[in-house]
Formats: sequence, C-alpha cells, structure tokens
Amino acid sequence: MTIAAGVLAVALVSGGNGADPRTPAGLPGMAPPFLGTAVVGGGGLSAAIDSYGDVVDLRTAPAGRALIENPAARQAAGTVPAATGIVPRVRIDGRDLPLWRADSVRQSYRPGTEVAIVAARFGPAWVRIAYAAGGGRLGCLTRSTGPRVSFAIADPAAGARLRCDDAAARSIVHGAAAGDRRWLSSARPLGPGAPAWAGALYERSLLTLRALTGRRSGAVAAGARDGWAYVWPRDAGAAALAFAAAGYRGEARRVAHFLLGLDLDAAARFHADGAPVAGRGAQGDALGWAVAAAGAAGLPAPTRPSADAPAPWRDRPDYQEGTPGPYLANALAATAPEVDGPQVRLYGGKSARQPGGQGIWNEFEAQGRLVRRAGDAGSGLDSAAAWAVRPFPHPGLFAAARRTMLALAAQRTRFGIAPGEGWPGTDPWSAPTAWTAWSLAALSARERRTGAVQAARRDRRVALALLGALRRAATPAGALPERVDAATGIPASTTPLAWSHAFAVLALRRLWP
Repeated sequence: MTIAAGVLAVALVSGGNGADPRTPAGLPGMAPPFLGTAVVGGGGLSAAIDSYGDVVDLRTAPAGRALIENPAARQAAGTVPAATGIVPRVRIDGRDLPLWRADSVRQSYRPGTEVAIVAARFGPAWVRIAYAAGGGRLGCLTRSTGPRVSFAIADPAAGARLRCDDAAARSIVHGAAAGDRRWLSSARPLGPGAPAWAGALYERSLLTLRALTGRRSGAVAAGARDGWAYVWPRDAGAAALAFAAAGYRGEARRVAHFLLGLDLDAAARFHADGAPVAGRGAQGDALGWAVAAAGAAGLPAPTRPSADAPAPWRDRPDYQEGTPGPYLANALAATAPEVDGPQVRLYGGKSARQPGGQGIWNEFEAQGRLVRRAGDAGSGLDSAAAWAVRPFPHPGLFAAARRTMLALAAQRTRFGIAPGEGWPGTDPWSAPTAWTAWSLAALSARERRTGAVQAARRDRRVALALLGALRRAATPAGALPERVDAATGIPASTTPLAWSHAFAVLALRRLWP
C-alpha cells in the first residue's frame, strides 16, 4: 500500500469506526503483522520485513522516498488492511494462506549478512523465504515442501522492484550476502574475552547501522518505518560514534558531513536531502550530537553564528520529545566542552563548564542524583544522566551520574529500563538501556585505572546485567526494538532502531576494547 503523505484522514486510522479494516491477529508471543521486525539493505534500497515475511516498508534509500508505506497511525490503531505491502501466501488444502496463519514462524538473518529469512510451518509442510536488497531491487528466494509460495502485491510500482526465484533474485541475494560479509570483515573486532553473544550482537548492530545509513549521503534513518525514516541528529550522531569506534572511519565521516550540512535550528528531523521535516521544532541536544559526530570522524566542529550566543537548549524538547522545557539531556549536550566555552555564560554569568559541573548540578541535582527537569525534583531521575559520562563527559558530574544510573538500573525489568522515573508507562526502551551500559562500562574502566577495584567490578557487573536485558529484548533475529512490552518482551514500536544498535556497539566496545 503506497500512501501519499497527508492524504490519510485521521478517521481512517482511529480504529473507532466499525467499518475500518482490522489488523490480522498475530501468532501467540509474536508481534502483530505489519510491524517491521527486520530490515534489509546495504545503504541503497531498504525494506522492512515483519515477523511473517510481509514486506511492510520499502524505500529508495533508508531515509528516502517510500514505495511501500505502512502508516504508523494505522499500526497503532490496529486498522492495517490485510492486503498491505507485499504479502507471501502459501497454498494449503486449496486455500491461499498468509504466514500469520501458520502453526509457527521464526525469523532470522543469514549469519554475517542482512539477508532476512522467515521460516514457517503449516502442519507437516514448511516454507522458507530469504530477502535481500541490491541494485535498487528486492530479491527473494523461496524453498518449501508441499505449499507453493505466491505473493499478494498491493501496489504495482512496489511489485516491480521484487524479483523472486529467478536468476536476478539469486544474484541480488547472493551478491548482498557477499557484500555484507566483505564489509563486516573490516570491522575492528571486540577484544579478548568477549563471549559469543557479544560478538553476535556487535555484528548484527553494525549491519543494522549499515542498512539504515545512506551509502552516498550518510543520512541515517532512525528506523525503516513510516514516521521514523527520517534523520534525527541524535540518532545519526550516535551512529557516527559507533562507526568510528568500530573502525569505519569513512562511514563516520559521511554521517558527520551530513549532520554538519543541516540547519539544526530548523526542525527536529530531516529528509535524506537535508530538508527539514515539518511538525516538530528543533530540539536542544542537536548541536551537541553534531559536534560529537564531527569529533569522532576527525572533522572540524560546527560553529555558531556568534561565539557569544549560547547553544540553544532551554525551552526546547529533549529526547523524550514532549513539551519544551529546561531538560537534563539538552543541558548535557549543549554544555559539552566543544559546544560551550568560557565565553558562553549560561549559568549565572559563568561558563557551564565551571569547576565541578556546578551549573548543571545546581539546576538538576536532587538527593545527589540528576533529575530530568531543572528545579523539579518531582520530574524523576533521568537515564540521560549517563550522557554526563559518555558522550558528553562532565567529570564533575560522574558521581551523580553513577548514582542515578545505578538507581535506575535497580528498577529495571527483564528487558531493560525506561527513559526515566517520570516516563509514562512501564515499557522498557532499548536505547536508554544500552547507553546506560556504555557509560557504566566507561566508569568501570576509569575506576580500574585509578585503583578503585570494587567500584569497577560493581559498575561492570551492572553494565553486563543491562546488556543481558538488552539481549532478552532483542528479536530472535537479533534486532533491537525501540521499546518492548514490559511483561512479554514483544516489540511494541519500531524494530530495529538505529539509535539502540549504535549504543550497543559503543557499550560492547567499551566492555571488550
């Protein structure tokens, strides 16, 4: 289904009209159909595949024009038509059935590649579908015993990009697998002692970042989904840090170049050509992430029009994207050393970099920890306190950040932590879980160097526990959802999320340098 932006009326996705279509029911313990749970691509044509082998999002580039666009509003309302996108069907007892009608389905990736595989069982019969993207086309190869695989294609323009079970399809799939393995072989490996699970998460995260990053433009899509297939400076900045940490200097430079070309005051998110996306105002951490990306890539940091103008962060939304305000995450990003210098007097006529991090401490401290909103202890502890360690180090705040992170980690579910104590709902989010693990791992390494062995062991132990939660939140294929159901671990939002995989790379590299 191809939907032009803005033409879908709210009434059609509300779910309140009995005439609205209903999203088909998924199998027990699995995400519903039409929520992407895997992404294929190598920086060109990209596709999101749901748990049942349906192609639910198809784009000319990760943050590019949609060929299949499955509105997130419909997904949330449960009103996705059963004919959306490209739906594989198998013939069983004279009926053409989608894979969400199978007895069981499992999704995986071919090892070391972005070739997504879905295997389904219908009684004694089974079917296996492999997808990959390359050369501007989507290729699929099928195998089965008994059932014949066909495809229901809602839009001819999208269907024209699909090649299946012919010489072209084999070339696409095999070529993509070979290219993925060549690219992955250039990664800086994890250090001695890294367990197999860490290596698997590391490789999957790097391949996911590659799939969501424009090969030529360096534009990093937050996810392969309507509403997420844009560039947020924070997601892209973290991806640049992860690429650099893994030894991909060229990829890091392309991402940083893209960020440095944006008008960061124009919007919260951007199209693949750098144009701002309407609907959300600029956010207070954008400049900090662009500066961090530039530093990781070895490029000059962006400059403000006036050295006397502070980096704008007050009265702007933060990473939680709610109402504007004076938020901790934005303060940390805007007062990083490269962003805020002594000439920028944000706090009482003094630089925000005054000794001990007193500027931020005075506004955000509550009982020795850091809360989300300045002067509001009731706003709750904020997981963004981790940013005071990495990637925006404020050494004077390390102790407060540690106390905050340990307190939030103590409240974790089996699948991770929420963004903060003030977050509505209980669903854990993978990005805060991963960035907290990264910063605790960095503190552990620092403590070990200074001889604080007990503290180093404690912080490393908690970092590993958070990565254990992150592994449980991952799909069977290894993709990290933006958030999962707190009770079941079933993906509840965009899967995979670039931001989460970037922090996973950074945490793993810090734990096993």
